[in-house]
Amino acid sequence: MTSGPRGELRLVLGQLNLLVGDIAGNCQKMEEAIAQADHHHQADLILFSELSLIGYPPEDLLLRKGLPQQVKTSLEYLDRVLQQCATLSTLVFGVPWWADGECYNAAVICQRGKAPRFYYKQRLPNYGVFDEKRYFSEGTETVLLEVGGICCAVSLCEDLWHPGVASRASAAGAELMLNLNASPFHHQKRGEREAVIRQRIRESGLAVVYVNQVGGQDELVFDGGSMLFAPNGALVASAPEFLPALYPVTVTRGAEGGIGYRLEQASHPALDSEEASYRAMVLGLRDYVEKNHFPGVIIGLSGGIDSALTLAIAVEALGPQRVEAVTMPSRYTAAMSLEDAAQEAKTLGVELKTISIEPGFQALLSMLATELPPGEGDATEENLQARVRGQILMALSNRSGKMVLTTGNKSEMAVGYATLYGDMVGGYNAIKDLYKTEVYRMALFCNRQREVIPQRVIDRPPSAELAPDQRDSDSLPPYSTLDAILRLYIEEQGSRATLIDAGFEAAVVDQVIRLVDRNEYKRRQSAPGVKLTRLALGRDRRYPITSGYRHL
Repeated sequence: MTSGPRGELRLVLGQLNLLVGDIAGNCQKMEEAIAQADHHHQADLILFSELSLIGYPPEDLLLRKGLPQQVKTSLEYLDRVLQQCATLSTLVFGVPWWADGECYNAAVICQRGKAPRFYYKQRLPNYGVFDEKRYFSEGTETVLLEVGGICCAVSLCEDLWHPGVASRASAAGAELMLNLNASPFHHQKRGEREAVIRQRIRESGLAVVYVNQVGGQDELVFDGGSMLFAPNGALVASAPEFLPALYPVTVTRGAEGGIGYRLEQASHPALDSEEASYRAMVLGLRDYVEKNHFPGVIIGLSGGIDSALTLAIAVEALGPQRVEAVTMPSRYTAAMSLEDAAQEAKTLGVELKTISIEPGFQALLSMLATELPPGEGDATEENLQARVRGQILMALSNRSGKMVLTTGNKSEMAVGYATLYGDMVGGYNAIKDLYKTEVYRMALFCNRQREVIPQRVIDRPPSAELAPDQRDSDSLPPYSTLDAILRLYIEEQGSRATLIDAGFEAAVVDQVIRLVDRNEYKRRQSAPGVKLTRLALGRDRRYPITSGYRHL
């Protein structure tokens, strides 16, 4: 019943897919991981992610009166599970914890034969998707533990993004930092994490174990990729990205006292940017469907590139038998659109239905004939068509229980090039944070192994097909220009003057800014979708609908 020979720590990084609020289910997953770490890996210590017991982010669930007792009961249960282990002596996982009238984002340290101890997170993020200061108080104390003769410190996520916590732990005698994370994915996040960890290592001289959760939670996707770093900053080992894993490593002390390592499994190289984004969309969609208990999804398949990419992601996430596609032609639908949609469904093995919107459209025109005389030259008739399609999709959803996937990209959502209660109808949007130019790149990525999206769909000019010979370029700047402006304006918070100085025409800049600002009300009513960029059009960006602000 020991924790292994002195100077050798066998640890398991518990990278789990957890469900916010499901304390019993998360506890069961942790219990199963504990058993595997004990029996299969003969581990001394298993480390889980930040707030692993309740899942991240719990948001206002933390305000529920009955939550503290549920957490306390589950902690006591897991501590009893630990006492029955053969080799496992230490369990570290994340919990919300209440003490002296305050709530803390805590790591609990359970060691066989000892009372549980707590580390309280010292740096609380309050930016972007994080609002921890709404719920938690800051801790101040360094907490050390010894396992297998190795002196470890504990920290939580944001603690390593700032100087201080690691250095104080080193000064207190720590050799290895155990860092519990709930770090969501966005483009280039892996490189940012590695750079920050190496900076803390340079300041403290500590080796670092970084464990992250995995899985989709509403708009956020947690990409796993748990890591081990040597005291010189070298990345020693990496768990897979976007997959649950129990990743074992052994930390050793050599004859001269230095920290060394022994791996039981191969390290997983970091994914390239396109594959990481694709896996994030697949995982985010899969978990949203599974965790909300939908039997499947329904997609309006237009023959355009956005719905084609959404279909490919949905089939990857759920399998073709759980995906239903519907074409809804109108008088303006090109024959090639129907042909391409049929080819996409056939290639991916998806059931395809065709329901014409013409009878519904005609009925609405007849009903509104005195109010909508022809030739007025606005978008009313176009929006009617989109809303007939929305009604069809929602009727199919109501009858089958399947969730409608909406297919608008970030460029369209930014400028409001979408119809409320029409093509915006749906419960989730896998491509919501992809600019249109990125949609094209992602389509090419999907076609690397085989052509699942017809090349003609990629090559043809984009069109809503709601009016004769319609093109997106009739209403919007070219997507290459539009997306460049949107990146600077939305993600970089650029001003009008900054955009003009970057070389964009003043008239185009003014048009884009006006469209973005006036369509905040639409975005508030849009479906949630996978966050891929540093600043997504969701909980990242909180702008007033009613505003008199003027851009300079």
